[in-house]
Amino acid sequence: MIWILIGVPALTLSWLALSYNRFVQQRSVTDNSWANVESELQRRHHLIPNLVETVRGYAAHESRTLETVTRARATAAAVQGGPDAHHAPEQVLTAGLRQLLAVGEAYPELQASGRFLDLQRELVTTEDRIHAARRLFNGNVRSYNQRVETVPSMFVAAAFGFPKRDYFEIESSAAAVPSVRRID
Repeated sequence: MIWILIGVPALTLSWLALSYNRFVQQRSVTDNSWANVESELQRRHHLIPNLVETVRGYAAHESRTLETVTRARATAAAVQGGPDAHHAPEQVLTAGLRQLLAVGEAYPELQASGRFLDLQRELVTTEDRIHAARRLFNGNVRSYNQRVETVPSMFVAAAFGFPKRDYFEIESSAAAVPSVRRID
């Protein structure tokens, strides 16, 4: 009888400690994967000024589109916080990039520019990297949220303040990037 009185609380405390430690580990993995998403978004933000300047040289009268993209990029680059804070500014930036790339399609001399083609390729690569980082982050969030919402770990989550995390969803502007081919 004494072993039961000692064993049950000991097992409960052990389970509680293991569950807590797993939440801490999952939170760290999710935070790390979010940092990877932010890194790729910053890479995207750094490419955009070069793309804008290249287009500006060929299509100066498209100033409204260029200004829109520049403003959207500045807004998106200034955002601090998690996925919920980044969602709207990145959506606006994606829409602006689509407009900018559509402008690029309208100018054959721009399409023939090696610099423009290199920037397009780099943007496609960056969009692919954002997509991969976002997919990894959202997978980690899914695993974490499943633990937050399922019994018995939901009790540990509630007791120690492990809230659900938000997914990060943005449309990819890579779908709007025209095919990159050299015109000779």
